[in-house]
Amino acid sequence: MHLENLREYCLAKAEVTEGLPFGPNALVFKVAGKMFALATMEADPHFRVNLKCDPERAAEMREQHEAILPGYHMNKQHWNTVVLDGTLPDSFVKELVDHSYDLVVASLPKKTRVALGWA
Repeated sequence: MHLENLREYCLAKAEVTEGLPFGPNALVFKVAGKMFALATMEADPHFRVNLKCDPERAAEMREQHEAILPGYHMNKQHWNTVVLDGTLPDSFVKELVDHSYDLVVASLPKKTRVALGWA
């Protein structure tokens, strides 16, 4: 998956915003103000995206896929870094994005979820 495709997929989700709070090379996607994805803006040699993940699933994914690593500069128990080197199918990367988004939405206060129509 190319970075622009990832960006379009993230922005198509409800209540998602993007920004550069950590500088010009780290694109952050948030839902209702909470981060669910952080993507590198430079390929070194590949683009990467940090995604939130259930801890058990995170460890399992790292064992099964060389392109999934512990979250760079993140809580490694809850975040994975996904290397967008073409070895993972786009559909699988989208599934990982969906999982991250869903985890963050589920962690929002009930009042926020109700206001956004998610409760």
